[in-house]
Amino acid sequence: MFERCASCGKADANLKACTACKLVKYCGVDCQVAHRPAHKKACREKAKELFDEKLYAQPQKRDECPICMIPLPYHDEECAYMSCCGKIICIGCRYCLTREHCPFCNAADLTTPEAVKRLSERIEKYNDSQAMVLLGFRYINGLDGLQVDQSKAFELFQRASELGSASAHFHLGNSYHLGNGAEIDMKKAIHHWQIAAMMGNMQARHNLGCAEAKNGNYNRALKHFMIAAMCGDEDALNNIKEGFRDGLVTKEEFEKALRDYQASCDETKSEQRDKAAVIMARGRE
Repeated sequence: MFERCASCGKADANLKACTACKLVKYCGVDCQVAHRPAHKKACREKAKELFDEKLYAQPQKRDECPICMIPLPYHDEECAYMSCCGKIICIGCRYCLTREHCPFCNAADLTTPEAVKRLSERIEKYNDSQAMVLLGFRYINGLDGLQVDQSKAFELFQRASELGSASAHFHLGNSYHLGNGAEIDMKKAIHHWQIAAMMGNMQARHNLGCAEAKNGNYNRALKHFMIAAMCGDEDALNNIKEGFRDGLVTKEEFEKALRDYQASCDETKSEQRDKAAVIMARGRE
């Protein structure tokens, strides 16, 4: 038997579902508009439920480093982008195995100004979203000989986000949160962090947790922190620890977060990555 239109009751094999909630179907736009007042509340509630299912879904595992074959960490700063050929490897292989030449294309490791030029070339030639993000980050912070240019960085992040970059959405969220290259707009910041989080960016998910906690939505904040901790985010784990001390997190939840965090660290751990972390820490001193 055919389903019936939620507005006029007509049975039809070609009814179209409400795009927001999927709960009801209509035989056309006119019926959907006519039924909107009666359907609006239920539609919004179901649409929010469906969105939360996506938002709090378990993230997919990261790809393996193509050199050591150990899963790549979820944090971008623990991965290295090869500006010569666009490959992404772990920092362990970048710092300990490939200091002079790229193992994929054999290109020489470049000095800072030349590396910036190479990023620009990859953007122009390949429309490379990761190169856009890295160049935008340099403009945000005035790194590698570039002058601080918040507007240029914002433009690069926008372009990269349109190409599906989770990192770009994370940085756009930060831009709207801090007013870097755009007017402060927390609604837009949350929007971009949500997209980034659903794409597997744990820094964005951590920011969402902080935003929810600031608004008193501790259950929603905890969901974000638990997912981030499961993916090796130490800041999220520390927030869960504080929540436990304040009585907002149960002992069972805290213990699960500790187990999941350690499992993630063990899965992505290697001697080379530990050495690279030491090198990076010294460089920040």
